[in-house]
Amino acid sequence: MMNEALLYPSYEIIGGEKILAPSASSYHNNVMGGFYIDISNYVRKNHCGEVFTDNVDLYLPDGSKYKPDLIVVKSENENIIDWRGGIHGVPDMVVEILSKSTRRKDLTIKKDTYELNGVKEYWIVDPLMEVVDVYLLRDGKYYLDGEYILYNDDEWETLSDEQKAETRSEITLATFPDLTIKLSDIFYNRKNWR
Repeated sequence: MMNEALLYPSYEIIGGEKILAPSASSYHNNVMGGFYIDISNYVRKNHCGEVFTDNVDLYLPDGSKYKPDLIVVKSENENIIDWRGGIHGVPDMVVEILSKSTRRKDLTIKKDTYELNGVKEYWIVDPLMEVVDVYLLRDGKYYLDGEYILYNDDEWETLSDEQKAETRSEITLATFPDLTIKLSDIFYNRKNWR
């Protein structure tokens, strides 16, 4: 039996160019799953939107077609969801998890495209460094709202008191201000990655 991924390869349209989208590593998928579970549980409990993983195509108004690692659409914007054909419009939140093959695009052209199209909240997750950068849209431009870092015990002991006081490891979503995600719940499988 032939692999279906070979028959129907996954791709994105970035800057007008069709680019194959490689499969994610197991750890990448594990990290994405952590975000998905936390946000999806909240959304389902509160009946306030939908959450999608990287198997859903996102068609942005500028003609770009992406497969973000995570897409959040609030209830009031659900008209952009085509339950048979992806998301056509601007979601409320997008999460991209960096990998060697996607890092440069996620930090540059994708970030710029999400900004241009008006995605209000964009998270860039570095699973290797266990860091999440949260960008929020203000007046049509992204600004870095916060950098969230999970330190292991040895790293934590090397920090000064000032650095410890500035460290944030729990993220409150701008999209859902009463939802907070602990990085320790997301990067819990770190022993298998390092």
